[in-house]
Amino acid sequence: MKLPSLFIEKMKTLPGFELEKYLESFNSPRLYGLRANTLKISPKELEDIFPGNLRTVPWCKEGFYYDGESVRPAKHPYYSAGLYYIQEPSAMSTGAVVPVSPGERVLDLCAAPGGKSTQLAARLQGEGLLVSNDISASRCKALLKNIELCGIKNALVTNSTPEKLAGEFEGFFDKIITDAPCSGEGMFRKDEGAVRGWQEHKTEVCCSLQREILHYADIMLRPGGILAYSTCTFAPEEDEGMIWEFLQKHDYTLLDFDKSTGFIDGFPEWCNGGEELKKCGRLMPYIVDGEGHFLCLLQKKGAYERKLDPVKEEKIKDIEYFEDFCAQSLNVDFSGSLTRHGDSLFMSAYQGDMKGIRIMRNGLYLGEFKKKRFEPSQALAMALKRNEAKNTVSFKAEAEEVTRYLKGESLQTEAEDGFCLFCTDNYPLGWGKVKNNRLKNRYLPGWISG
Repeated sequence: MKLPSLFIEKMKTLPGFELEKYLESFNSPRLYGLRANTLKISPKELEDIFPGNLRTVPWCKEGFYYDGESVRPAKHPYYSAGLYYIQEPSAMSTGAVVPVSPGERVLDLCAAPGGKSTQLAARLQGEGLLVSNDISASRCKALLKNIELCGIKNALVTNSTPEKLAGEFEGFFDKIITDAPCSGEGMFRKDEGAVRGWQEHKTEVCCSLQREILHYADIMLRPGGILAYSTCTFAPEEDEGMIWEFLQKHDYTLLDFDKSTGFIDGFPEWCNGGEELKKCGRLMPYIVDGEGHFLCLLQKKGAYERKLDPVKEEKIKDIEYFEDFCAQSLNVDFSGSLTRHGDSLFMSAYQGDMKGIRIMRNGLYLGEFKKKRFEPSQALAMALKRNEAKNTVSFKAEAEEVTRYLKGESLQTEAEDGFCLFCTDNYPLGWGKVKNNRLKNRYLPGWISG
C-alpha cells in the first residue's frame, strides 16, 4: 500500500514516532475483533460456544481477536442473537477505560454505528441512562439496529447536533464519550479508502469539528464528571494539541488510567504542550495488535448536587391489551415508564421535553396495539432472556430450523398456541406466533439478510 508522501514527511517530524516500525506493520495480517455483549453472555461463555478460536484483547476483558479467514461471525446465528459486537480491537479501548457505573447518566456524543454505546450499555447493566447520539440520520439507522440487537432497554437514541442536545442536557451527564470525527490515519492499514481520502488539509476541517464537539460536551457535563476524548488518528493537532488547547480554556484535570495493557504515554512535544499531556494514551500499531487509537480522560472541576430525573405519569389507552399479553406470554414485569406514540408502546428511558431534538428511539420499543390486541416487537424479544418468556422453543445454532427462521420462514412446532420466543441455544432470536402446531414467523423483515 502506498501512503501519501505528505503524511510520511509529517510523521518523520514527530519525535518518538517509530516510522520504520509503523511501515513494517503494514506487512502484518489484518486483525479482526469482536466483543462479548455482557448483557447477554459472559466472555467465558462466549469463548466456550464460539465456532472458532478467540484470543483476548489485552485492554478490553470482554474483547477478542478472531481469525477472519476461517470464521464469519456476522453470518452466525449468535450474531443475530446479539451475543457479540464486531469491532476493531483498538476501538474497544475507550469504552473499556472510561469509568462507568450502573445508574449513571452517560452520553455517547458521536455514537454511530454503536460500538462504544453497546459497550457502555453493558457496563450500565440496564440501570441509569445512555444517550446515544449521531448527527448523521443514515448512520443512526445502523446505531438503532445495534442498540436493539444487543437488547438495550435504557437508551435514548437521538439524531441531533451537539448544540441542540446542550439545550436539553446542560450539566446533566456523569460521563460523556466523544469518539470524535478525525482524519482517520489509524485506519490506513485496515481501509485503503482512508488512504485515498487523506488530504493535507483534512486535519484543519476535523479540528474545527472537534472544537465544536468539545465545547458542547463541556456544557452538558456536570461538575466532577468525566469526559473521554478519543480518535483513530495520529495527527497531534487532533489529539494532544486539541486537548492542550481545550485545557487552556476550560477548568479540567487530565486523569491517569492503566496503561499496562499496551498504551504508551501521550507526546507533549508533538504540540509544545505541558507535561500533563503524558497522561493521554496511545495504542500504536507497531506495538500492539490493533490499528491505533488516541485516548484521554478529563475531569471537570467543581462541586455537584444531582437533580432528579423528570418523571411524567401517562394514562395509556388500551393498556389492558399489553397487560393481557404480559400475563399470557411473559414472566417479567414491564410496567415502568410507559408511553404511547400512535399505536406504538415504549418503556421510556428519559421523560424530559427534548424540544427540537430528533428522537430515533426513547427506551425500549415494546410493540404495537392492533385491533384489540398487542403485538410484541423484535426489540422486546432481544431484550428478554429465555426464562422470561412463558412459551419458547430453542434449537442448536447449526440446526436447519434456525436457518429457516432467520430467513423468515414458518415452521412446524410442538409449542403451545400464542406468541412464542424462538431461541438458538437458549438465546432469543425473535418471535413466532403458534397456532395448531405451526409457528408463523415474526422475525423483523428488515433484519432478514437472505
